[in-house]
Amino acid sequence: MEVRGRWWNQSWGRMARRDVWLVSDGRLWQVRGRLGGDGGQEVSHDFSDEVSARAMVDRMMKTSAGTWRDLTGAVRESERRCLG
Repeated sequence: MEVRGRWWNQSWGRMARRDVWLVSDGRLWQVRGRLGGDGGQEVSHDFSDEVSARAMVDRMMKTSAGTWRDLTGAVRESERRCLG
């Protein structure tokens, strides 16, 4: 699965932090959300198309507090360096 999108609500702490990932293998699209940082509670939703998956990403961000930051570019750059 390749990371197609990555967002963070720019909040710290177990109760405030939210993270969202959009990943795909080209066939299956998965949206993962996490509350509370590493080791926090996670949810996952599977979709057969990108449009539906991105709609879920939008819903998750709209219903969570914080100023969302798109980390997709940073994640992709990190992956490129690792594959080097």
